[in-house]
This record gives sequence, structure tokens and C-alpha cells, in this order.
Amino acid sequence: MDRKTHKLDAANISLGRLATKAAFLLMGKHKPSYVPYKDDGDFVIIENFEKIKFTGNKMDQKMYYRPTTRPGKLKSETLGSLFERRPKEVLRKAVLGMLPKNKLRAKMIKRLEVK
Repeated sequence: MDRKTHKLDAANISLGRLATKAAFLLMGKHKPSYVPYKDDGDFVIIENFEKIKFTGNKMDQKMYYRPTTRPGKLKSETLGSLFERRPKEVLRKAVLGMLPKNKLRAKMIKRLEVK
């Protein structure tokens, strides 16, 4: 298996378009030897992430939810506050949602690096 390193520049690119490119490379769909049950993807390095573009009113309207320890409770946070607090987590969550939901997902996301 030959893993290459791809560098993507995030300047003036919307979050979704960048996440799809990264997920495509992490899964290895650009290789002729791609099969869904194998992890043949490459390494992906994202540069200039602080210059990423958000379209529309996503900074105020997009919400991220996570459970609390209390039954029936949820914590919510807007994209703007999460991007201010942990900007790399925004891209990680976007790419994670585009990867297959199986045991290979954890191995694939480890090859994503945001600078």
C-alpha cells in the first residue's frame, strides 16, 4: 500500500467543499484499487484553515449537539462559538460525517491534519 500526502489550501473555500475533498482522499476513492472494505486512503494536510469561508448565516444558525450525563438533556452550541473555541473541531466534524460509519472511520480520521 502506497500512502501519499496531499496538501489542501483552505483559503476562500467553503467548509463543505473542503470536507468532501478531504473525505474523498482519506477514503482512497481517487485510486483505481478502491474497494469500500479496505483502508487505502492517503494522508491529508489542511493549510490556512483560519481563512475558510462560511456561506449564508451558518455561523449563527448551524447547531452542534452533544449529550450530557443527565437523562434527556442535550447541550447545544452554534458554529460561530465552536469555531471561536476550537476551530479544528469544526472541520473534523464535517469530514467525520462524510466518512463511512464503520470501524475504518477512526483509522481514516487519524490521517487528517489541520494546520
